[in-house]
Amino acid sequence: MRTPLILVTDDNAHNLYLARFLLEKKGYQVCEARSGDEAVAICQVESPTLILMDIQMPGMDGLEATHRIKSNTSISPPIVALTARAMSGDRETILAAGCDGYIEKPIDPGNFVTRVEHYLPEPLE
Repeated sequence: MRTPLILVTDDNAHNLYLARFLLEKKGYQVCEARSGDEAVAICQVESPTLILMDIQMPGMDGLEATHRIKSNTSISPPIVALTARAMSGDRETILAAGCDGYIEKPIDPGNFVTRVEHYLPEPLE
């Protein structure tokens, strides 16, 4: 079995570092995108097992990037929103845009990997 590749998309360097650190410590492969445009481009070359998508980014936001990735039928990884906007109305907007779920920010190091693994087809043991 191939080690899952997780694409983390966030324009905040601290969030990227923390997510990468926690996921790699558990044994996952991680690639990064700093914008929605970059995430879409990476998905055309790589085949991530899971995408963690920041919603609020300059330029193409996470909702538009999610829509573009999901509209490409050759790409079908789960996309999980990383957001500080998980209030009731925002939750519906996030899910309606095509996200398969969401994880609240700030990232909680104590349960982040467990939350991410919920969306992986086969988490690492």
